[in-house]
Amino acid sequence: MKKIALLFLLCLSFSVSFAQGKKVALYKVGFYNLENLFDTINNNGKYDLEFSPKGDKQWNSHRYNLKQKNMARVIKDMKVDILGICEVENISVIEDLVNMPDIKNSGYKIVHYDSPDKRGVDVGLIYDPKKFIVLCSNSHRLTIENNPDFKTRDQLVVSGLLGGEKVSVIVNHWPSRLGGESQSSYLREAAAALTKSIADSCIKDDPQTKVIIMGDMNDDPTNKSCKVVLGAKKKAKEVKEGGYFNTMWMHYDKGIGTLQFRGDWNLFDQIIISENLLNADQGKLKFSKSEIFNKDYLINQEGTYKGYPKRTFAAGVFLNGYSDHFPTLIYLTQEAK
Repeated sequence: MKKIALLFLLCLSFSVSFAQGKKVALYKVGFYNLENLFDTINNNGKYDLEFSPKGDKQWNSHRYNLKQKNMARVIKDMKVDILGICEVENISVIEDLVNMPDIKNSGYKIVHYDSPDKRGVDVGLIYDPKKFIVLCSNSHRLTIENNPDFKTRDQLVVSGLLGGEKVSVIVNHWPSRLGGESQSSYLREAAAALTKSIADSCIKDDPQTKVIIMGDMNDDPTNKSCKVVLGAKKKAKEVKEGGYFNTMWMHYDKGIGTLQFRGDWNLFDQIIISENLLNADQGKLKFSKSEIFNKDYLINQEGTYKGYPKRTFAAGVFLNGYSDHFPTLIYLTQEAK
């Protein structure tokens, strides 16, 4: 009897949907800090020695392939159409990644530019060309006044068509908290100012363009860089025309983060969207929900770091893990007219 009732409800649900004649396309856009995705070749002196067969981590082809396999598993499970990534050494490691067996059939394409970062890490973007049609891309360099020797990751901008609508994705990896959070805050505030300038320019050039800002900001939603300089709001009702909404703030308020430091959660891996993606008209591409992709297999289940993201190394020991960051996701919907 229960089975019959359940079947009836399923049929009813289907018939209502069919009667309304609504078809909804779903797109998934994410960000993932891949935590030191280096090849095994030392081509950056002391900064790259660690990730080579002769370095402390004994970074050889076997470990490199295990790391790539793990990264591909996560991407496969996320089922993303667009994925911003950071902490990648060069385009070769991204090419190896998209050709891993788990995701090779997805046909992901790559956008990447070399950055001047001293450690040799860059940001990048992989995307499904069947869903996202890239029109153009460029890379923006962060410079700090009175500090000509400062080097960090460039900010990547990729513009294209998603569901036939113009979307610009800005991929970030803002300066770290090295030297202390407050002492280094001005660097991330400068990075946020550059990001906002890029995003505002995209919308000014074409008001129909929808902007997605993503990255490892090395700051939480409540820090000045995100909250004040970028102006990413906590609540949807606070977002004015031309403004930005932080899709991750709601998770941060619940104590859910993307990385742990000394027992405390931070939410550095953020996805921020423009107002016209939040308050889109019916039939247009629109934000639906956000998610921190913190599946059980990405979490240490025992030991000193129980509950932490299961990273590749901990205390110098190879764990065959994934990353010290969880990925983040947003879901976009587009109702057919």
